[in-house]
Amino acid sequence: MSKILIVEDEQAMLVGLRDNLEFEGYEVDTANRGDDGLKKLQSGAFDLVLLDVMLPGMSGFDVCKKARAAGMDTPIILLTARGEELDKVLGLELGADDYVTKPFSLRELLARIKVILRRANPGNASTAEFLVIGSLRVSFEAYEAFNGSNQPVKMSHKEFEILHHLHRHAGKIVSRDEILDHVWGMDYQPTARTVDNFIVRLRNKIDSPDSQHIITVHGVGYKLVL
Repeated sequence: MSKILIVEDEQAMLVGLRDNLEFEGYEVDTANRGDDGLKKLQSGAFDLVLLDVMLPGMSGFDVCKKARAAGMDTPIILLTARGEELDKVLGLELGADDYVTKPFSLRELLARIKVILRRANPGNASTAEFLVIGSLRVSFEAYEAFNGSNQPVKMSHKEFEILHHLHRHAGKIVSRDEILDHVWGMDYQPTARTVDNFIVRLRNKIDSPDSQHIITVHGVGYKLVL
């Protein structure tokens, strides 16, 4: 049973989400302040977080930022009544996995939750095919990665998707716009800076001090060299 943390200060919204998620078979915990939500998230006991942006104690943006800075890769879906493009871009650049603007369809939210949980928990990866990319062994099917010492390497879903896209076009230049279209689609309009931030994270995980595998082609995009 997947465990979901809801961090939401609107009581009616909190209760409604909790009841519907429990009806769907999820185990649910709640918090109505950002700082309290971060403390619960730090326990590492959750498979996904529904995180409101406008919260007392600490904003959802700050919770997301602190969680990612601390190395927590728990999937985060931001919930907010603010639909401005800059808010969406900021949330994604801070490491959120998805972004839903209130009022939203419960059916759509449940579908997004299922997709993210399926990617985060793909089941037994023992039969999955692993590819060697730089210092990593990666299974894009199982969303798992291991370093040269066979220790698990934490990667976000977006990092897997970007690396997978680069791998399918290994040796060829892939533009930032192409990565944005493929990984984020038409739902969001993040900037090229978003891609650059994710590339930095990927390089830290797959490159060695004497070898770079994701090459910057200035003014164009990136190229994966195996």
